[in-house]
Amino acid sequence: MASRPHVRLPQSLALGYALLVAYACLHPLAGWRDSGLPAFDWLWAPWPKYFILEDFVFNILGYLPLGLLAAAALPASWGQARKVAVATLLAGLLSLGLEAAQNFLPSRVASNLDLGGNIAGALVGALAGASWGEGLLGPQGRLQRWRVRYVIGGRSGEAGLMLLVLWLLGQLGATDLLFATGDLRSLLGIPPPLPFRPERFIAFDTALTASALLAIALFTRCMTRGANPLPVLAMLALGIGAKTLATWTFFDPGAPLAWLTPGAERGLVVGSLLLLPCLLLPRLAQHALAGTSLLVATALVNLIPENPYLAYGRRLADISNVLNFHGLTQLVDSLWPFVALAYLSALGLWRGEHLGGAPPRSARRL
Repeated sequence: MASRPHVRLPQSLALGYALLVAYACLHPLAGWRDSGLPAFDWLWAPWPKYFILEDFVFNILGYLPLGLLAAAALPASWGQARKVAVATLLAGLLSLGLEAAQNFLPSRVASNLDLGGNIAGALVGALAGASWGEGLLGPQGRLQRWRVRYVIGGRSGEAGLMLLVLWLLGQLGATDLLFATGDLRSLLGIPPPLPFRPERFIAFDTALTASALLAIALFTRCMTRGANPLPVLAMLALGIGAKTLATWTFFDPGAPLAWLTPGAERGLVVGSLLLLPCLLLPRLAQHALAGTSLLVATALVNLIPENPYLAYGRRLADISNVLNFHGLTQLVDSLWPFVALAYLSALGLWRGEHLGGAPPRSARRL
């Protein structure tokens, strides 16, 4: 029986993005206390003495996708004006609650400017979502047609797509090595177990990059249909693009390829050469190799010495929203391989959708 396209993708994406926004706004989720001030006194605060334009832009950009996804998740029968109003209201209420909660965090400052930027971003996103959300994310939208044709069916396919999006988010943490995930050492403040030596670091970096490349490439392969290698290549290209963007935006605009260490360069070559024959293996073997590569890459990232090549000039490090964003990317980046391993294990215990080759007939008719 052909699987029907799952129509709740916009709702899942909107909820997932809202949770990420909440974590970023309340990071580091420690030191809660009562300041003694009224919970909403900040709403009437005057214009701040110091205004950071980048901070305000981050507020707008951070809530723009939320407004788009919220508008796309609302019933298709609603008019555009109603969708825009409700999506903006929901995003505004979320921002209002999070700003109020920041009153109880000593490391955070509630701001009416932040609230205004968040609402403005949600409004722009809601306008886009009300206009194009149905055509892009709806049951017959372009993304849904692509998803049914090229990605395994059911909730397993949707969960896999969300994991890939989270992996890309983790790559925006420019302090990490290329494709590396699962760094519990930095998350927990554990010192490196091995001292730095150039030859040791390059060897670790090469092995880490190669195994991480295999892991994300084969993970992508496990949740796509057919033998087309383009989704795998696209995912690798997006990962490299995200790392380059993070380096250029947050750290060193003069050296966007600073992540390309000698070990990363060699690892890309070795990983690519190993990937070519892996793409020709049976699906079951690819599934097993994806999990094995994840385990190897996670072990290596926690053993590698401190990286001396990524000593960026942190030109945006003093902007609070940038620090909050990097707190979010660090959490996602550190926990991603463990969730991905659980996903691969569950996928293997289910109906074996990842072993399917051709898309269902219903997908061809979309």
